[in-house]
Amino acid sequence: MSETFVLVHGAWHGGWAWEPVAARLRAAGHRVLAPTSPGLGIDDDPRGVTLADCADALVDQVERRNLYDVTVVAHSWGGYVVGGAERRLAKRLKQAVFYSAFVPRAGESLQDALPPEMAALFDELSRASDDNTVSLPFEIFASGFIQDADEATARVVHRLLRPHPFRTVTDAPTADMTPSGVDVPSAYVVGEDDHSLPAGEYGWAPRFPERLGDVPVVRTPGSHEALFTRPDELARTLLGLANSG
Repeated sequence: MSETFVLVHGAWHGGWAWEPVAARLRAAGHRVLAPTSPGLGIDDDPRGVTLADCADALVDQVERRNLYDVTVVAHSWGGYVVGGAERRLAKRLKQAVFYSAFVPRAGESLQDALPPEMAALFDELSRASDDNTVSLPFEIFASGFIQDADEATARVVHRLLRPHPFRTVTDAPTADMTPSGVDVPSAYVVGEDDHSLPAGEYGWAPRFPERLGDVPVVRTPGSHEALFTRPDELARTLLGLANSG
């Protein structure tokens, strides 16, 4: 049976980041959409882009294409985008999958959900920019996000990253921009070697799966950037969840 996937990227990325996984899903006969959020396209002006803008753009993409029975997959910061759109898209969704993703709750920005030292760094980087964006330093990306790739690969991917509109990190979602109380089946996937957040209080799990209620937590091989380093395994994980829904 053919599935429909909408893949939502994380911070600094665009829809292009999902292409290794999307190609495998398409090769298996499935329909895949991987939009790029406002402010992160190559010609986009990131100034003034809000979290609500990104959620609105996702809703528009799904509604314009009249998609139904969608498995929407959020990666990292994309959890805030999916959270902001999920209530409006609920009747069109088959499942919401959060893959090493933030699960928003009312009044808590992504900046609030970060470990204090990371939040302080992002604040410093945004103030040093001239357009209220944050660029991810290569050393942090290589050691904490894509540590399962060789340096050459890490540098290629890093060069593709865009400065991220910081307001989409500091905007705190309202209650209607969270998954709380939304009647959509959900699942949480986490990378086995994802070190982008430290284990413990600020780790991906169990903190964020618990916000979704009693949902399956599936572990998949690879780092935070398994989209590039382990796309076969990640595609199989997503297909397994879609087929079980």
